[in-house]
Amino acid sequence: MRIQRITILAGHYGSGKTTLAVNLALALAKEHALAKEHRPQKTRPYVALCDMDIVNPYFRSADAAKLLKAGGVELISSRYANTNVEAVWAPVEALRVFDDAGLSSVVDLGGDDAGALAIARYADRLRAREDAALWMVINPYRPLTRDIDSLREIRREIEAAAKLPFAGLVNNANLGAETEAETIRGSLPLMNDLSRALDLPVLMTAARRDLAEELSDIENVFAVDCFTKNEWRID
Repeated sequence: MRIQRITILAGHYGSGKTTLAVNLALALAKEHALAKEHRPQKTRPYVALCDMDIVNPYFRSADAAKLLKAGGVELISSRYANTNVEAVWAPVEALRVFDDAGLSSVVDLGGDDAGALAIARYADRLRAREDAALWMVINPYRPLTRDIDSLREIRREIEAAAKLPFAGLVNNANLGAETEAETIRGSLPLMNDLSRALDLPVLMTAARRDLAEELSDIENVFAVDCFTKNEWRID
């Protein structure tokens, strides 16, 4: 699995994009830290999480600002994040995601086609790049995402709104705190069928960190730490 310099996460409401985005950004920052001796010294992080969620004001990656900072990840977010103010998300800082060649970014979009609209203004720039990709995050245990026809329609709507094609799928199968290793294994047949139906590869399977070792026989398992909203806001 290759994480692009600009990795954009989209999908249905409640698919787990935000938790995945925070974990991906933190994992990338750790990789950069391990390779630090091979890189020129910089005064800013090499990794950013860009919160482009214009849909959900209550649960978003901006909630994890302190956790991200502690992990060496820069947060790029609207100044209106976590407020009741509704505004078009377009801070000038977002341009750094596309223009700063030294920055690796994970972009967290809001749910469905409504959330995907936030990236459409940058679609021409992104289509011209080889180091950017739109990933479709799927939790097949959520309502409306349990069958191929429903997921095919969600794909069509998001791609139309974003003006970008998906590069692959992310299996984020879970039942919250009740998730077990077999929960994730049980999602594999649908994900494999979906991959063939949509002609898109399954890029990774996310698994809670304590379950990842049990799933080591599955290709491209990505260990995820699941935090509550209060845990994200560390002191």
